[in-house]
Amino acid sequence: MFVIDQILLLAAVLILLGVVSSKASARLGLPVLVLFLIVGMLAGERGIGGIAFDNPTAAHALGTLALAVILYDGGLQTPVASIRSVWKPASVLATLGVLVTAVVTGVVAAYVLDWPLLNGLLIGAIVGSTDAAAVFAQLRNANIHIRPRLKALLEVESASNDPMAIFLTIGLIEVIANDVPLGVGLLKLFLMQMGLGAVVGLGVGAGAVALLRRIRLQATGMYPVLVTACGLLAFGLAANIGGSGFLAIFIAGVVVGNSHFAFKRTVFLFHDGMAWLAQITMFVVLGLLIDPMALLDVWIQGLLIALALMFVARPLAVVPVMLPFGFSTRATALVSWVGLRGSVPIVLAIFPLLFELPGAPVIFNVVFFVVLISAVMQGSTLASVARRLGLAETPPPRPPATLEITSLGNVNADIVEYTVAADSRAVGRRLSRMALPEDTVIAMITRGDEVIPPRGSTVLRADDHLFAVLRPITRPFVDRTFSQAGDAATEPLPRVELRLKGGTTVEDLRNSYGVHLPGADEDTLEQVARQNLDRDPAVGAAVMLDGTRLRVCGMLGSRIATVGMLAAEAEGAAEPAD
Repeated sequence: MFVIDQILLLAAVLILLGVVSSKASARLGLPVLVLFLIVGMLAGERGIGGIAFDNPTAAHALGTLALAVILYDGGLQTPVASIRSVWKPASVLATLGVLVTAVVTGVVAAYVLDWPLLNGLLIGAIVGSTDAAAVFAQLRNANIHIRPRLKALLEVESASNDPMAIFLTIGLIEVIANDVPLGVGLLKLFLMQMGLGAVVGLGVGAGAVALLRRIRLQATGMYPVLVTACGLLAFGLAANIGGSGFLAIFIAGVVVGNSHFAFKRTVFLFHDGMAWLAQITMFVVLGLLIDPMALLDVWIQGLLIALALMFVARPLAVVPVMLPFGFSTRATALVSWVGLRGSVPIVLAIFPLLFELPGAPVIFNVVFFVVLISAVMQGSTLASVARRLGLAETPPPRPPATLEITSLGNVNADIVEYTVAADSRAVGRRLSRMALPEDTVIAMITRGDEVIPPRGSTVLRADDHLFAVLRPITRPFVDRTFSQAGDAATEPLPRVELRLKGGTTVEDLRNSYGVHLPGADEDTLEQVARQNLDRDPAVGAAVMLDGTRLRVCGMLGSRIATVGMLAAEAEGAAEPAD
């Protein structure tokens, strides 16, 4: 039997154990990463598996690859809309917040371990970043849904703060091991890492999108491979020219994930599976690397550092950022508490071992212990804290059916799932009275376990699931039609002309968008346009009514088939592309 045969068997068994153990996460109230680590520790030399593994170089290589895959998937799944809504507080938390966390924790670590300040700061830098996957895995297991803006902040911060922690770790190692100047030298390293990483990520991401839109591959399975290769190219190119490969691959993922290309859903599913495989493999291997008995030697110091991190450093980093950006005290408290530590600190703790720094084994054991304490204490209480702060919401019901579309080219369309809430303006209305954009199609409706063919006469009910085929430019309008009944007049309409069927009534328009036009409720847009135009209707003819512009966009014989509506505040906006 070849050695590789034994390795493959062992890897399969450990991965299966990791996957199966994840089912116990919800019952035990522990983050999945803790169970993966336990599986690795039990399989290690001191555990029941008896597997001897003491190779920091191999663990670092595997951890780096796994982190790259996880960050890439995080970038692919991060909507630009989320980034836009919270980019200011998230960017401050991901940079200055990590720095404050590292400094405060580092000072405590230096005092507790009786080490030089730089060595203590190195520990602070290693544990400086948070783990979004651990946070949202816990929320999902507890069936908790938090408010969208708060969720977006946690996602963007956790996904983008890893490069800062990695930079601080590498920079301090350079200072300790190679006597790099702490001031100018570290600043130059920061600018190189972040600047080159961002430029390479944007460039490779844009190039990947251009390639995906132009290339036509015969095998569907090659598209996920191509996207993966582009991500690894961004990481490798940035790392080899002195930039941050982790920042580059995350930004490349954001660029690719927010673009339209063939087989996009297939690519997303592939990378979601790859990210899970990377997490399981990485945590199990890191569990193999640790000696459980060595943790007993540092448990007091590790506990003190973990408590300082959770109750002092994290709040000091969060509170000055959250409150000025308009977040409530309760939201600030939750963000302060959900700073779970995960995979990145444990992987970074391998760096001192590779550079053979004095006290490197102690650093690794302390960081490992801090991550375990953070994951167990914060992870197990996360759901109850969210509930007590009044920030937990009931997740929308999941549909009993799914719909997937596979485009064979650069099709400018999305499939969007909507759940009709009890207080939605769509409840009790026929589908034909929803005033949907002309080119929007409801492809399927599910109600309970029943699939309902969408017809104009279909009356929508609470908890119905609708799957709409729409153009991205019209999505804000469709979102508005399924939103809460009181939201119509709270925000201005998008600065885009909305094209509607000529048979849309004045009442439909008011109910769906809060737009008031002169005329009876049963009057159609065709009738309103004819009554107010000073000449016979023709394509391009327009009229202003109470601040809303109506324009004839399409004629079918003598009948007005399509009418474009542009709200008063949107005057001067560009016409939608056909």
